[in-house]
Amino acid sequence: MRPSQKMAVIDAVARELQRRYSFQEIDTYLEEFKVKTALSYGNSKWLYVKATLSGIETGKLERIAEDLEIKIAGARTAILPPPRNWPDGSKFRLFISHLSDAKDKATRLRDCLVLYHISGFVAHQDIHPTAEWQVEIERALSSMDAFLAIHTKGFSKSFWTQQEIGFAVARGVKIISFKMGEDPTGFISKHQALSRLKRSAEEIAKEVNSLLLRDELTAPRLQEVIAANKPKPKITDDEIPF
Repeated sequence: MRPSQKMAVIDAVARELQRRYSFQEIDTYLEEFKVKTALSYGNSKWLYVKATLSGIETGKLERIAEDLEIKIAGARTAILPPPRNWPDGSKFRLFISHLSDAKDKATRLRDCLVLYHISGFVAHQDIHPTAEWQVEIERALSSMDAFLAIHTKGFSKSFWTQQEIGFAVARGVKIISFKMGEDPTGFISKHQALSRLKRSAEEIAKEVNSLLLRDELTAPRLQEVIAANKPKPKITDDEIPF
């Protein structure tokens, strides 16, 4: 397993344990695999698990991933690389699911989210012309930090958007439903949808950021991104010892 792939598996395991268990239950679970859990990492279960699994043997990590039903092919975990517009983890990755006739709305929202260090994936705009369409979408779904669905009329009848929702539900990521003419249906209908209420894209982007910062599934990751992108203070001559 390549180092980059191993990091992706650790991240996937951390997110799944964060979703399922309390801190005490996480310790109990990892102890079953003889993983030492004496580390402390604040209030973030995600960061706690990532720190605990740092340096773990590959075979042991694969057994944990397999037990959690994180994509396993034989003895190897199948982790797709991110799409081309997400080359690294410097931004929070938000998959924006939409109908083709709503691509302008999706792109507008994506552009407004940049202010909050959130990189939105809009399939009709972000896929490289020479890249295989379905593969790039699968890469984005596999590496996203959260999922946002723009429910315009006809969204629930689209084969592609329903496949994308199914992928997000199966991965257990944070899902935000943005209602623009149609109510959410199926697995995500139980969650309260975000309504437009005549608000601008800037206002919706601000609320999306607020929702992500309040949710335990996404807050640690987004806070990490914000901290990493915080401008470093400039050092003047007067501050340098002579």
